[in-house]
Amino acid sequence: MSSAPQGMGGLFRNRFVQAILLSGLFLQIGIWVRNFAVLLFVMDQTNGDPFAVSMISVAEFAPIFIFSFIGGTFADRWKPKRTMVWCDVLSAVSVFAVLLTLVFATWKAVFFATLVSAILSQFSQPSGMRLFKIHVPAELIQAGMSIYQTMFALFMVLGPILGTFVYQHYGIQVAIGIMGVAFLLSAAVLLFLPSDREINEEKPATKLTEEMAAGFRYVLSQKALSTLGGCFLSAGLALGLIQPLGVFLVTERLGLPKENIQWLMTANGVAMIIGGGLAMGLSKKFAPQTMLIIGMVVSAFGMIVTGLSTSLWLTLTAQFISGLVLPAIQIGINTMILSNTEESYVGRVNGILNPLFMGGMVVTMSLAGWLKDMFHIVAMYEAAAVLFFIGVIVMLPLYRTGVKRQAGSAGEA
Repeated sequence: MSSAPQGMGGLFRNRFVQAILLSGLFLQIGIWVRNFAVLLFVMDQTNGDPFAVSMISVAEFAPIFIFSFIGGTFADRWKPKRTMVWCDVLSAVSVFAVLLTLVFATWKAVFFATLVSAILSQFSQPSGMRLFKIHVPAELIQAGMSIYQTMFALFMVLGPILGTFVYQHYGIQVAIGIMGVAFLLSAAVLLFLPSDREINEEKPATKLTEEMAAGFRYVLSQKALSTLGGCFLSAGLALGLIQPLGVFLVTERLGLPKENIQWLMTANGVAMIIGGGLAMGLSKKFAPQTMLIIGMVVSAFGMIVTGLSTSLWLTLTAQFISGLVLPAIQIGINTMILSNTEESYVGRVNGILNPLFMGGMVVTMSLAGWLKDMFHIVAMYEAAAVLFFIGVIVMLPLYRTGVKRQAGSAGEA
């Protein structure tokens, strides 16, 4: 691991942190312009056809199920810097190919742009986690994750505004062009990362299926990671249960027009930005499992209040508080993964845990409409809170015993 001055000043002087943050900035611009420009374009082309709109989500989320573990396994095999650069370049190439298709053929090609970049991200994201493991000192990983998550939180608020503005003022072709340029700029920035280290020792040749099986065995053998998997599943089930119900919360519980959902989203997004800054300052004082448990408990109470409230200001307050602790949850999870996983397994661990969360969320999202017809919307939010509390109970053994934070200790457990 590269040596670096200690403290936040040393973190910002870290060459890797500088490059990965700038790369992440360009990627967030490209992703959010893609998400909202494609959404609005498809709605215009189909007159708001629900099936066509839902296919955008399929193109975004299906690769997480299909390619997450495969991508994580290859990320452990390949050199991480080279993998990330090539993924960004190939994303840009696919985007420009779609731009040509839009000019000469069919508008439906926009689905291809979303699908390809979503697939490539399943190879790039775990490679980025490996680079964090390699280039950031162990005691600064949590602070580094705090900065990274704060940037994501910022784009949760600014991203929809940016994507909508670009599409409405310049159209889909300019939006797709911006996507391609953003991916290329990200690749260019990553070229300034330290070179991938050469591994001199000879390793026995293994099959891809053997490495996948080794990844599952590794997660099951590490108490911290298997426990985190249970927490992931519980949180995914909870969030999927209430994710589609926000508009009904506004119309049925608050008795307001559906357009007022924007205020709930704004309160949540602004709180995430503030929460990211707070989490950055507290990351040196609290262990990651402590931040995760506190975040989940506060979120659970936020869900309870949100479901019970019939007052706009109380609902906004609950949404704000929930958004405030969301960065702490994300930072706690990512730090625990990195601190308790050997570098050679980082990709596969990500590829196993992330689909648990997404799978749980998709299952309950698909049932949410049916369950709402059977039960009151209040019951849905309270059930989500119970699932979050179950996730906290699953995590309690790690909170009591403490998780070893040294990278090498994961292999000794």
